[in-house]
Amino acid sequence: MPPKISIVTVTCNAGLLLEKTFASIEKLKYDNKELIVVDGLSTDNTMAIIKRYSERGIITSYVSERDNGIYDAMNKGVRMCSGEWVIFMNAGDAFASDDVLQRVFSGSPIEAD
Repeated sequence: MPPKISIVTVTCNAGLLLEKTFASIEKLKYDNKELIVVDGLSTDNTMAIIKRYSERGIITSYVSERDNGIYDAMNKGVRMCSGEWVIFMNAGDAFASDDVLQRVFSGSPIEAD
């Protein structure tokens, strides 16, 4: 079985960017993954987007609370992970292709630019 991958997204008031990131994760052809979202008490539509993707089963777990900056939030996310590998995806980030994790963890060659 391929290793479990934990994807951590740290966000605060990034509702305009989150759709791109979550849609990219949703399209992945890699089943053994989890998505952890750490929100810093957003006041825009960030939480509505997080809840929608959580209800669809894309987000495994999330928290929205005050933090002491991005690194504190990242550490919170890591503590919530159960995977063997951790990937940090910021709001607005997207995977290069929907099979990139399969290719990385299968040992297949990857053509980089």
